[in-house]
Amino acid sequence: MFVGHALLAFALAVLFAEWRGWSTRQALLLGAATGAFAALPDVDVVYAVVALDGGQLFGSGVNPTAFWDAANSVHRSMTHSVLVALVAGPAFGLWAVRARTADGVTSRRRAWGARVASAVLLVALVAVSIVASGALGAVVMGAFVAAGVAVTALSRRKTDLSPRLLGLAATAGLLTHPWGDLVTGQPPQFLYPFEVGVIESRVVLHPDPTMHLLGAFAIELAAVWLAALAVVRVTDRSLGTFYDRSAVLGAGYGALALVLAPPTLAVSYHFVFSILAVGVVCSGLSWYRSTPVASLRRRPTAGDVRAGFAFGATGLSGTTMALIGYVVVYVSLWL
Repeated sequence: MFVGHALLAFALAVLFAEWRGWSTRQALLLGAATGAFAALPDVDVVYAVVALDGGQLFGSGVNPTAFWDAANSVHRSMTHSVLVALVAGPAFGLWAVRARTADGVTSRRRAWGARVASAVLLVALVAVSIVASGALGAVVMGAFVAAGVAVTALSRRKTDLSPRLLGLAATAGLLTHPWGDLVTGQPPQFLYPFEVGVIESRVVLHPDPTMHLLGAFAIELAAVWLAALAVVRVTDRSLGTFYDRSAVLGAGYGALALVLAPPTLAVSYHFVFSILAVGVVCSGLSWYRSTPVASLRRRPTAGDVRAGFAFGATGLSGTTMALIGYVVVYVSLWL
């Protein structure tokens, strides 16, 4: 769900900005910032890198199970709390305040005051996490705060979004994140540091574990579609962008249901990587058929950017066709 978290927040922010009458550029910048902040909570998997030594992770080849066993001990806890989001979001916005000496709108003293307030709030988050979770809290929340400050600084430098908008983008992005995790594992600790369970168990989409996995993947794909459609809407592209003959080939992926072990949340790598590969192949075929060799020798233009989006849209359509094909074959065979 890593990508889905960011793209869902991106789409909602872009559509909100478009509804408010913002320019295309401002809408996309707001969406990009919100999406970046929405991805922050998953920085908690950094604990696995600290907790595992190299032998456990790479001793006999790459061992994703060892990584996730360690990561899941803290994943979806402190960084996924809505209470943390309500403190961290405004704190990141305050960190973005800087002095404006040209017109005097924001004095140097006021900018430093905002930075100090931000630092106090962020240090308080780390301190509370240490009290609640010990050294584990220091590692995870420290990484979260550092990553958030980095995203804030980059957003402030690369965009003209105001500190207030960045604070709102950060808060919105962080608040949207936990909900997508309700179908993929243990529910987030929404009210961390308090030991209060809001939702006690994972939302089950279907009693069959493979159908549940396919449903979760469909939700992820829907978030990608929403983001793509938001871009289409604000940039005046045509819905025909998503149609290409190459995408239809994705339906052939359904035949793999005959030979692949049925994927589940516990073992899904073979399904996820193979179905994404189908999208890449569909996108590549579309590019190969429509791109003259001579165009590869010149510098990229705005038209190339639009074409790149079209190729990505073909890949998305191809992946969707692959999912539909797989579901049809799986249901026909096993249910």
